[in-house]
Amino acid sequence: MHHDSTVIHLRAGGTSVIVDLHDDGVPEILHWGADQGDLSPHELSDIARATRAQRVSGGLDRPARLTVLPQESTGWQGTPGLTGSRSGQVFSPALRATEVVHTPSSLSFDAVDETARLRVHGTLALDPAGVLSHSLTVTNTGDDDYDLVDLCVTLPLPAGATEILDTTGRHLRERSPQRHAFTLGRHQRDSRKGRPGADATLLLFVGTPGFGFERGLVHAVHLAFSGNQRVAAEKLVTGPAFLQAGELLAAGEIRLAPGASYSTPTVIASWGDGLTELSARIHTRLRARRVHPRSPRPVTLNTWEAVYFDHDLGRLTALAEAAARVGVERYVLDDGWFHGRRDDTAGLGDWRVDADVWPDGLSPLIDTVTGLGMQFGLWVEPEMVNPDSDLARAHPDWLLQAAGRLPVEGRQQQVLDLSHPDAYAYILEALDALLVEYPIGYLKWDHNRDLVDAGSTRTGTAAVHNNVVALYALLDELKARHPGLEIESCASGGARVDLGILDHTDRIWTSDCIDPIERLTIQKYTGLLVPYELMGAHISGPESHSTGRRHDLSMRAGVALFGHLGIEWDIAALSTTDEAELTGWIDLYKANRSLFHTGTSVHVDHPDPAVDIRGVVATDQGSAVFVFSQVATSAAYPVGPLRFPGLAADTRYRVSLVNREFTGIGNGQSPLDWAEQPVTLTGKYLATIGLQGPVLFPEHLAVFSITSV
Repeated sequence: MHHDSTVIHLRAGGTSVIVDLHDDGVPEILHWGADQGDLSPHELSDIARATRAQRVSGGLDRPARLTVLPQESTGWQGTPGLTGSRSGQVFSPALRATEVVHTPSSLSFDAVDETARLRVHGTLALDPAGVLSHSLTVTNTGDDDYDLVDLCVTLPLPAGATEILDTTGRHLRERSPQRHAFTLGRHQRDSRKGRPGADATLLLFVGTPGFGFERGLVHAVHLAFSGNQRVAAEKLVTGPAFLQAGELLAAGEIRLAPGASYSTPTVIASWGDGLTELSARIHTRLRARRVHPRSPRPVTLNTWEAVYFDHDLGRLTALAEAAARVGVERYVLDDGWFHGRRDDTAGLGDWRVDADVWPDGLSPLIDTVTGLGMQFGLWVEPEMVNPDSDLARAHPDWLLQAAGRLPVEGRQQQVLDLSHPDAYAYILEALDALLVEYPIGYLKWDHNRDLVDAGSTRTGTAAVHNNVVALYALLDELKARHPGLEIESCASGGARVDLGILDHTDRIWTSDCIDPIERLTIQKYTGLLVPYELMGAHISGPESHSTGRRHDLSMRAGVALFGHLGIEWDIAALSTTDEAELTGWIDLYKANRSLFHTGTSVHVDHPDPAVDIRGVVATDQGSAVFVFSQVATSAAYPVGPLRFPGLAADTRYRVSLVNREFTGIGNGQSPLDWAEQPVTLTGKYLATIGLQGPVLFPEHLAVFSITSV
């Protein structure tokens, strides 16, 4: 029996990727998922033979294979990996691999079509966490232009993957989960907003029916890019099921001149037995990046919901003094500080301090903030322009537009074309001047509208792609000029959350909605991609500005614990009691900050929809903090045992309540026995059986501290 030596086994972090380098076009991934152990060439050859489909009645004489770049020229009848033409000619390339290079955990290949005059270079790499990264580059080797329509990464799915999970949403309610069957056909999620969008799915998951956080085989992809994008899951009647991801290109947006190349954004792919394992792989990957924040994430106070546009030095100084008393470490002055900015209808683009509001500049406030031991931060929205601004009046050609007409306004704003060299230089120098003049350690970088009709006046073509490239360069240049500067990606809340922007910034603003009940879902599903130290989570005032609901401080603070903690609340005139309670929550965050920002995020698949249990388990499994939120009234009373997964099975743990003043006691309920004297139980018992949860009023929570003994 002939044993093919061209089957490659990549392994790392508990993941195997088995690749068949057959001569039918480009490489084919036979398996992506659980580590298959050491496999001999004989076994690898048999795996390849075992996966090959037979010819069927009514089908093509040679069944097409699901390669990393599916092509119609091989008989593929699903969505191809590459689409384009030369003015309608050479519309169907026949690329064949000419060179393959591999290591134990990575593989790259070159594929060429001499007739179409195209070359594609592909890379697949497993990192130590077991996350697969994949990208493709197409080069025009001809002597005329090649119009690229679509280039996407393709990854196979196992046969048991029959359910899809993705998220949708809107401003103030991002990351709403939705599930449905993965049937024959294509499920495609497009973003055409010039940014991923509030309704974007951060990851597209496909898994076994009913997969949850704790169990169920599931695979997912994420496109690490901050512009228009497409992710899809497709299943063919001939059998193959696969995920695809790539940049969504506008007509004529990428025209490759002779010798020019285009690279897809990197696709990040993970899998797991449950969403917790899948997510933990991604978090481990991010934490290993050179650009990942290393210093403790400072407690941040942002002034927006405290003062809005009312920039009064006395009021802002009193707010700074209160912030210092409760333990704030970074103070951020939000919108309203720059020329002509008395409301949101004017001033965007004129990035100089408004002398009418700040006759002595920002120094009086900054000196107070830094003198109190806090870092100073500033809100900016450099990509946006109000038509009522000096910039828009002086340079209308710097605004993104199509056919000489301005797009429909959003929030009284138009969008600056950062791909225009003069516009780019203006923003760079304006921001650099602020950072030189003042000791600003942090920029809250906002982006408050979707893009439509996003064309450049310089080229007359669509310009979303070039603007994303320019944005990344701008962020990097500012950081290079000002070492230590941190930047937050805010986009009317969570409308630009992706691993592309997070390679150039230091956290995302999860949502403009800080209502803790809304935030439970928003943070849960954002956290599948983004670890807590990169996710802004703030304590709001007693009444939510976006929903009108009122919550006790314990609920607002307890939900914000798991994140990069901050405050969005006028705390200048708190009572002594409230100030002491707020200080206590901040102290609790600081005491556990290292755990929250290095440990494994855990969500419990509890059967009662009125119950939310989530926690963080230390990497050595020596300690954990869990939060139980009573989201609504429950049919069960009390709710019954609460489980705490993720701990070491044979280790004994002491479990205690951090906030023992939970509201249920004193309203007809007796004290909870174990809460009066903490219990010691094994990790296996806590994960599988659990302990009786406290009786809580709806929209209240309890915090559990778990330590090994």
